[in-house]
Amino acid sequence: MDKKMLLWVAVLSLALFPRTEHADAAFWFQSKRATVDLRLLETSDLHGYMLNYDYAARTEAETYGLALTASLIAAERKTAKNTMLFDDGDLLEGNEMAAYVARRPLKKGEIHPFIRVMNHLNYDAATVGNHDFHYGLDFLKQTINGAKFPFVNANIYYNFEKNDTDDQNFFKPYVILDKKVEDRSGHHHHLKIGVIGFVTPSVIEWEKPSLGGKVKAKDILHTAAWFVPRMKAEGADLIIALAHCGVDPAAKQPFYTGDAVYLLSEVKGIDAILFGHQHRVFPSEFFAGVPGVDIRKGTINGVPAVMPGKWGSHLGVISLTLEKKGEKWEMTQAQSEAKPVYAIHNQQAKSIVRPDPDIVRMTAELQKNVLGSKFTLYSRN
Repeated sequence: MDKKMLLWVAVLSLALFPRTEHADAAFWFQSKRATVDLRLLETSDLHGYMLNYDYAARTEAETYGLALTASLIAAERKTAKNTMLFDDGDLLEGNEMAAYVARRPLKKGEIHPFIRVMNHLNYDAATVGNHDFHYGLDFLKQTINGAKFPFVNANIYYNFEKNDTDDQNFFKPYVILDKKVEDRSGHHHHLKIGVIGFVTPSVIEWEKPSLGGKVKAKDILHTAAWFVPRMKAEGADLIIALAHCGVDPAAKQPFYTGDAVYLLSEVKGIDAILFGHQHRVFPSEFFAGVPGVDIRKGTINGVPAVMPGKWGSHLGVISLTLEKKGEKWEMTQAQSEAKPVYAIHNQQAKSIVRPDPDIVRMTAELQKNVLGSKFTLYSRN
């Protein structure tokens, strides 16, 4: 059979039998091979700064505020097919607005105004920071109950005296989110994204007046080693750690340090770490020369990680490339950066984005009440 005849046979086959074995094979191959770009976005240590406002100077701020960070979030969502947004805690305490809200109990069914803003921004998950315990467990529980997204923490437990045999997590330790993503060819897939949370165990001592022996903390490293394999066994394609603790490469006993991220990066199975607590920016020159840290790629011991400063000064961004090979997803590329809401010109800091008008509108009445109050705050943040 010559080439011309073969061509006619192929054309006729496609016309009469469009779903051939070859098409099935192509479809099968496509379902087994794919490339997905996933962008992880992070806020942390907002400390009540929903707005770009300096309560001490009574003027607008150029370098911080979730209203500014939200504009960066919107920009990232416009330029990426697949994004997820997380918060790393220290949300509820730290400025006049936070203190004003906490002065009275939330009414039954009332949503904390900060949570209302986060619901509006469509966060995917969050964890708690040590300052979030400041106003007591009842206030914290009622606050997070208003969230349309899960709060996770794996190392805070009910304090049943000293007996560890019947330990129960105070929060949901982790979640596995079903994330619909679009690959580079326009096909859709479902990723199982595991999200686990941690807080510095020092919170028990720092917030003793509020906690009153009601809860206890376990060390972060051992907790991660316990839960991460279980998340993998439940089918997590990717595991993200939300860690409200900083980087201390010299830390040898994580229970006694608030900065266990370096050790956490060595736990097998964790694919990315979003962290906070130190109010620093990672990656940055501050961490240059730390063994195992690559500030160009934004990795710690090869694990992509990011820390976005404080008060919404930066948006943490981790850009991942995932390759589907058979039934497994493999992370083949990663790049981390903390994007500021401002730029420096002539030694002057100026915001490079405008405040999100929805957040300004949602908090306008609250801000008016805060500024009209004679209440003052001593902040420890």
